[in-house]
Amino acid sequence: MEPEVGRLTGDDIGPGRFPETAAIIENFEQAIGAKKDFLGRKVLVTAGGTREAIDPVRYIGNRSSGRQGAAVASAALNRGAEVTLIMANSQLTEEESRALQGVRVIPVETAIEMHQFLEEEFPKTDVLVMSAAVADARPSQYSEGKIKKGDLQQIELSENPDLLKSIARLRDKQIVVAFAAETSLNIEIAKAKLVAKGANILYLNDVSEGAIFGATETQGIVLTSNGAQIEVPNSSKDSLAELLLDQALIQLG
Repeated sequence: MEPEVGRLTGDDIGPGRFPETAAIIENFEQAIGAKKDFLGRKVLVTAGGTREAIDPVRYIGNRSSGRQGAAVASAALNRGAEVTLIMANSQLTEEESRALQGVRVIPVETAIEMHQFLEEEFPKTDVLVMSAAVADARPSQYSEGKIKKGDLQQIELSENPDLLKSIARLRDKQIVVAFAAETSLNIEIAKAKLVAKGANILYLNDVSEGAIFGATETQGIVLTSNGAQIEVPNSSKDSLAELLLDQALIQLG
């Protein structure tokens, strides 16, 4: 890079100033071929696993770590998007959290909280990636005191709203990416879910025996509303994030 022109150490003006940081970063990204194909786009991501409190000690939850959603958020940010991440109870390391600098993170605990923020943020976005594992049900009543072991024989449950289905109904031109964590790679079930949920893209993965949850790698199949089926062999969650964003960009046109 050539020195910038401007005021120097004395009263003289001319070439010799150190380039501004933004200019250095821009030149570096051009040199390494960094993609900025999401410039001007807004990406909304949900991640992690919701928790539905039973009492001050116990909750209904799942094993989602939030890593896949964090990977999508980081990838979208690096590709120039303005990114909002609704994160439920993540298990990210410090290094993984640092990769989210520049991402607007909204922490939530429950499915209802996540739903409220989705309704608020979705109309402002171009792409929604629903990678969070949302609890299907919550206790009908919350106990302010710890429930004694002998009183835990039965817990009445209430169904949580279907976040993806309800939010997709509000869609204008947004692209919606869904996840289906199943215990088999049944393509027909995945196709039906793609339609029922109102999604444009769906990633089907097999979580038998706890696979995928908490891991840094994943495998499965990407289905799209235009009929594409893309096998994802054992790959990093970062690689899957890039693939999903590529497919979203195709559908954005």
